[in-house]
Amino acid sequence: MAGPVQPDSVRPGGRTARVRESVLRAAGDALVEQGFDRLDLADVARRAEVGKTTVYRRWSSTAGLVADLLTDMAEQSVPRSDTGSVDADLRANARLVVRTLTDVRQGPLFAAVIAAATCDGRTAEALHRFYAVRIEEWAGSVDAAVARGELPAGTDAREVVRAVSAPLYYRLLVSGETLDEAVADRAAAAARAGAYVVPGGL
Repeated sequence: MAGPVQPDSVRPGGRTARVRESVLRAAGDALVEQGFDRLDLADVARRAEVGKTTVYRRWSSTAGLVADLLTDMAEQSVPRSDTGSVDADLRANARLVVRTLTDVRQGPLFAAVIAAATCDGRTAEALHRFYAVRIEEWAGSVDAAVARGELPAGTDAREVVRAVSAPLYYRLLVSGETLDEAVADRAAAAARAGAYVVPGGL
């Protein structure tokens, strides 16, 4: 569901946008290196080469900064595939998640944010919003497959998307096993068999 920043993307200009980009980049670096417990607004300002007053005025707390970082990550995530095949679309989703979680920076960053969410309510809310956005994005692939007749009517698109990504996050955070894109094939097969059909329809 998550995805790396699209290459060569050009973001809106202006000093405010440049400051936000620098600060969020610095915050991500600090999270990867030190974790949420040691995240410090003054340190982030130093890394970003921005005045401390600017950072404190705009973000006010480390939780607010991480929440904005997650918003930024959602805004920059790669859009869903639209191949015309649910199998290909779900495999693309799995490959995107694997690519993100094994990236030298993005993987540790997601792990740090998820760890922070376990002990900070505001970060948890921001993380939930982040994944809600990504699930909604990729659910469109499943809804399109239902409309094409590839999947049964009443299939819960969001549950199918969760079934693709959840085992990958489990392997990253809990078991340490190799990330396996075949989860997408299993999710697609289960969806075709009606495993995600909601009784009575959606």
